[in-house]
Amino acid sequence: MSDLPPAQQTPRPPEPVVPPPPQTTGSRLASLAVASALFMEFIDSTSLSTALPTLAKAFDADPIHLKLALTSYILALAVFVPVSGWAAERFGARRVFLVAMTVFLTGSVLNGFSTSLEQLVVFRIIQGMGGAMMTPVARLIVVGSTPKEKLLTAMGWFTMPALVGPLVGPPLAGFVLEVADWPWIFWLNVPVGLLGMAAVMRFVPHIVTPDPGRFDWSGFALSAVAICGVVAVAETAGVGLIPWPAQLLIVAIAMACAWGYLHMARRKVRPILDLGLLRHATFRASILGGTFVRLGIGAGPFLMPLLLQVALGWTPLQAGTVTLAGGLGVLGARPFAAFMLKRIGFRAQLTLFVTITAVLTALPGFFTAATPAALIMGLLFAAGFARSNQFISANTIAFADIPPEKVAAASTLQAVCQQIGLALGISFGGLMLHLTRNGAHGALTPSDFTLPFVAIGAVTLLAVPVYLALDPKAGANISGHRRGEEP
Repeated sequence: MSDLPPAQQTPRPPEPVVPPPPQTTGSRLASLAVASALFMEFIDSTSLSTALPTLAKAFDADPIHLKLALTSYILALAVFVPVSGWAAERFGARRVFLVAMTVFLTGSVLNGFSTSLEQLVVFRIIQGMGGAMMTPVARLIVVGSTPKEKLLTAMGWFTMPALVGPLVGPPLAGFVLEVADWPWIFWLNVPVGLLGMAAVMRFVPHIVTPDPGRFDWSGFALSAVAICGVVAVAETAGVGLIPWPAQLLIVAIAMACAWGYLHMARRKVRPILDLGLLRHATFRASILGGTFVRLGIGAGPFLMPLLLQVALGWTPLQAGTVTLAGGLGVLGARPFAAFMLKRIGFRAQLTLFVTITAVLTALPGFFTAATPAALIMGLLFAAGFARSNQFISANTIAFADIPPEKVAAASTLQAVCQQIGLALGISFGGLMLHLTRNGAHGALTPSDFTLPFVAIGAVTLLAVPVYLALDPKAGANISGHRRGEEP
């Protein structure tokens, strides 16, 4: 190979010591085993979203403030994900994955014992520390051990249980809240996680990678402060939780740390967040476009349960059953995405489905008590279908032009940007809801949700010009789309 790593690095074979299994069945089993992490995470997040109104009553808190239960977890992911790539290379991906699942399950158990919103936030951060080391390493195991021509298939098997998670989560949470109490939403993670750990130990091989060297502690500290500062200000902006002079100070500190990190990262061979990867057009489009989409749709899991359960007066079981349609739409997109990518390519697919996603994201803002449940389910199904097509395409094209020795760094940067986008999306949706109510603390009404949903739909559309800038043949080595122009 003529494309060698930088001279400062110790020369090592770029391929893992353990090659990908030659049989498709073995590869599928390994992908499904590590995907148990995604399955757990998505069940947890969608279940918690359904339970937000119940938790607001249990903790005697404003429903809008319950977004802290979502953003605290996501913030922990964004801060600690950069550790995952280094740890996987230093200690072995399988070992790190199992330790991360243990931490995640510990946080899940502690969440069930929370007696206040503050305790829940702390325990969600612990849970997020495990999640930060879990899902990115799982993706790294799949991507790092799969030839690029097989990547789309491998990612399909990897994300399949993750698609089932949102399908099962809402109705499961509604059922649990009907027959038991809210702590069981967290405690149900334990049997799922233990089964997943057993599958990983059975089917996932040890993969040896080059020694990553010393951990970049200074880069980690600077990036962590910058990320925490930005998310903290976004989470508290406009709601009066932090005085505006303190918010300005936090922003200044965050920006100074971000500048310090950028200045320092240019001098390092292996920075903790390798921003040089953004030179690849396909990776840059995936990150930037995906961030805009998550800024838009990230608020959905927070706003939808409040709309259905608080504003429209539905029970958790009714709301969870109806939102099941969104999970069905996500699941239905799996076989369709690969077919469409081969026919029209990444650029057309991304542009088409992000536009549809934006429109369907805004429509729940017009739901009223008179809106038929069947219509709501149909729209949620279509939204899940479009959103899944968009994310399958965006997550896959990110690795189209990434060299093998940079896969770990790319996976880390992608995961961090995803979590920041989701956290900012929830904060943005909460801010729009707060502004609509003018700070009032009365009961939520359906009209209170019109502006928030329209706003997050509009933000999603910002991804369109990003995707249109892609070359029509971008990612053809993965999608199989060989035409020089769009049909």
